[in-house]
Amino acid sequence: MIFITQLIYIISGQEKVFDEFENIAIPTIIKYNGRLLLRIRPTDNTYIEHHIDKPYEIHLVEFDTLQDFENFKQDEERKKFLHLKEQSIKTSILIQGIKL
Repeated sequence: MIFITQLIYIISGQEKVFDEFENIAIPTIIKYNGRLLLRIRPTDNTYIEHHIDKPYEIHLVEFDTLQDFENFKQDEERKKFLHLKEQSIKTSILIQGIKL
């Protein structure tokens, strides 16, 4: 089992485009033995402390294997909509981990 945490930073004004992409990408996760465990859109009052820019969303996803995650990234249907991701996301940080 692997866990992927993603901090997502949106281009201002592109929130609806981002949601369009997520409406395609999130259901695709399950096709590749993955599960979206958390999807958080933090607000200013939910931060106790921060030393990086505040992300628009935080996702925690688990996949059975690293290969399942790689297969998800290569999904042909998802790839057709990557232009929405590129149009809406300024940057993202992926953190890979395992359960201890």
